Amino acid sequence: QVQLVESGGGLVQAGGSLRLSCAASDSTVSRYAMGWFRQAPGKEREFVAATSWSGGSFYYADSVKGRFTISRDNDKNTVYLQMNSLRPEDTAVYYCAAGGDLVLDVVNYWGEGTLVTVSS
Repeated sequence: QVQLVESGGGLVQAGGSLRLSCAASDSTVSRYAMGWFRQAPGKEREFVAATSWSGGSFYYADSVKGRFTISRDNDKNTVYLQMNSLRPEDTAVYYCAAGGDLVLDVVNYWGEGTLVTVSS
């Protein structure tokens, strides 16, 4: 069973930046798309960003386009989410995911989540 472990969450002021990391327990994930979802208080979990298994294709939710950048390093079994120009509405628990098609919610593995809080 692949395990995904997120890190990098925390408290930041609006306009600031954070970088999330997600390390997988083994190289099985290199065959999958990897990415991020988030769940804000009182809301449903939503797709944020994903990258293909090769790292050559990228997908973003409209709400984060131009501010967030996803990347992956298959040698390290790790995916990253660089978040810039953060807004209070970005406050959420961010979940790492790996699967066949994250845009279509085909997820095989989930991380436990890391909390991002953006203060105004």
